[in-house]
Amino acid sequence: MIRTLLVDDDALTLELHRSYLDRVDGFEVGAECTSARAAVNAVLGHAGSTPFDLMLLDITMPDGSGIDVLRTLRARGTAIDVIAITGVRDAETVRQMAALGVHQYLVKPFPFSVFSERLASYREHRESARSTDGEATQAEIDALLGRATGTIPVPKGLSAATLQTVSSELRAAGIALSASEAAERLGMSRVAVRRYLEHLAAEGVVARTARHGTRGRPETEYVWERRTGDRR
Repeated sequence: MIRTLLVDDDALTLELHRSYLDRVDGFEVGAECTSARAAVNAVLGHAGSTPFDLMLLDITMPDGSGIDVLRTLRARGTAIDVIAITGVRDAETVRQMAALGVHQYLVKPFPFSVFSERLASYREHRESARSTDGEATQAEIDALLGRATGTIPVPKGLSAATLQTVSSELRAAGIALSASEAAERLGMSRVAVRRYLEHLAAEGVVARTARHGTRGRPETEYVWERRTGDRR
């Protein structure tokens, strides 16, 4: 079982996430925290290794941010896996959390189907990491690091971290998304997300197709293409 620490300052949100987690195979709630300090203490307050495998981490809390929590834990050498679950959508926060090694960034509110999909993706990643032994191939290295882009070049004007974030979001979605839909999920501007999606399309990583938008206007959608060595 994947022991999970739930961190959110809202009691109703904690209750919701607990009920969601109970419905996903392979996970169990190890503890719940309602503040940044409590989250740090819960992870660091045990001698030896952390008793938790995964933390579902809110960003905004009264006594500190999820970024503060993660920076403190990383500075102490704690390698707990983290999925950010938050209403914060600004690109800078996404970039900071990505740099601190969050596995995924999930924007509230969301239905159980999205939550379940993201937890299943994490579970697959964890199982893949455990099954890799000896020397790893490039594809296995990418999977171990949680990378969706592999060796895709990053042109001038684009950020490698943001390319990773956009790629991971599209790959985890499992469905075609327009630039607007992807931008809403990531909390980024549509124009910025479209640049990254177009680059991924040019590299053959995503497929581009046309569809009718909500107002009847043609709209481009993007879907992750399964590639050799892709485990998903």
